[in-house]
Amino acid sequence: MAKNFRELEAKMSRESRVRSAAKARKMIDEMALGDLRQAMGITQERLAKALRINQAGVSKIESRSDIFVSTLRKAIKAMGGELEIRARFRGREVKIKQFRKLSKRLRRARSAAAWRDAP
Repeated sequence: MAKNFRELEAKMSRESRVRSAAKARKMIDEMALGDLRQAMGITQERLAKALRINQAGVSKIESRSDIFVSTLRKAIKAMGGELEIRARFRGREVKIKQFRKLSKRLRRARSAAAWRDAP
């Protein structure tokens, strides 16, 4: 018979409860992209529609350990979020803004190239 978690928790030592809470916080704060999507109640099909790709494409994105920042940004945006990239140093954290500028430059370069190539 399954036991109520509160009953089990009441039998744990204070130290065990603190360790358990810290592990739970870490699991919530650090998720793989697919786990985040599932936690938000979004299906691969729904995300695929938002990204204008097929479900298999979403599966590939979620299973890769190395993806483009722009791809990750689009996926996070489609889930209703905003991607921030930060670098941590001893006692200091810096938000990296280069990628936003890069995407603007890329868009400008692409539209300039499209304009040059137009008949």
